[in-house]
Amino acid sequence: MRTVLVTGPGGSGRTTVAAATALAEARRGRRTLLLSGEAGGILGTGVGTGPRPVTDGLWAARTDPGAHFRSELLAFQERGGALLDLLGARRLEDEELTELPGSEQSALLRALRDAAAGEWDVLVVDLPPVPDAIALLGLPEQLRRYLRRLVPPERQAARALRPVLAQLAGVPMPAQWLYDTAARWEGELAAVQGLIEDRSTTVRLVAEPGPAGEDALCTARLGLALYGMDVDTLVANRVLPVASPDPWLAGLQAQQDKALRRWHEEWAQTAAVREAPHLGRDPRGLDDLAALDLPVGPPAAREPWGVAEGPAGDEGTLVWQLPLPGAVKEELHLVRRGDELVLTAGPFRRIVPLPAALRRCTVSGAGLTDGVLGVRFTPDPALWPRTR
Repeated sequence: MRTVLVTGPGGSGRTTVAAATALAEARRGRRTLLLSGEAGGILGTGVGTGPRPVTDGLWAARTDPGAHFRSELLAFQERGGALLDLLGARRLEDEELTELPGSEQSALLRALRDAAAGEWDVLVVDLPPVPDAIALLGLPEQLRRYLRRLVPPERQAARALRPVLAQLAGVPMPAQWLYDTAARWEGELAAVQGLIEDRSTTVRLVAEPGPAGEDALCTARLGLALYGMDVDTLVANRVLPVASPDPWLAGLQAQQDKALRRWHEEWAQTAAVREAPHLGRDPRGLDDLAALDLPVGPPAAREPWGVAEGPAGDEGTLVWQLPLPGAVKEELHLVRRGDELVLTAGPFRRIVPLPAALRRCTVSGAGLTDGVLGVRFTPDPALWPRTR
């Protein structure tokens, strides 16, 4: 299955581009699902929480954070009913529940997991604006890390000893439902993370040509690279006609043209740049979306985070090469914590597990060259096998 994640600055037309992309793929004979929280108006039809047919080859589904939050909380309350009754807690009812911050992200992750299990040729996902989208894409990895720390899976092996341990420790041991819930969450998060990290999953960035769009693209490019995401297409949205007798429109067109030339030059090596024309109105309905004609291109060539031997004159070292286009040296920070590297790039932070070979090394330096961060490691003699 090919998965296309659509994001961009707020107000750039992400939902329109996502819908146009899904329709273009459906019209090329591919079974396509559009996942969006607000595409119904643009498609010109009602969209439910489950996949509903829109036209030949195209289905659409809407995420519902409120319903997802209520079902999850009520299910968790039911599983922990014995403890709540012991504490004398009053049960919450469906009618009194309203979603909390974070419900939208949780609902979208669940919808991604469900969509991944379907028999689709193409999945197009309308993501939130860039900063929230990057945080969402990194969420499964972060939550799995927290789960492993807070509820270690290896502790489940000692569940038969919990009554004895409870008597020795004088405190109750975690109930089995806690481990079962953690295992269920781990499985669901692993499925979503697998979809996000799959080589056939790419990002389609949307922005209006101009200074504001350029700044947002620089931030997006860095954040996506930090999480290893590939941008296959940059969609320049609402591009004005080339010539206009109106001086005001001519000035805007000239500003757009300047940005477009720069985008074609800067992105030529890594992603296609497509121009979506301004229709003179807000697109609505399948005919308007078809006029944009935004099919999916081939997946981008992914630059792996590889480990290489150190350069000549620096024998014995290993270099972990991390492509971070747009990174600024002054805004990069590295901290090693055990077998993990805490990497901060601009406003983004990711905790990355070290490759096996580097866990037996110490960090000896780092450098940024042509958008690639190279972290140097020196083998620790106390950990590497000795040769005679």
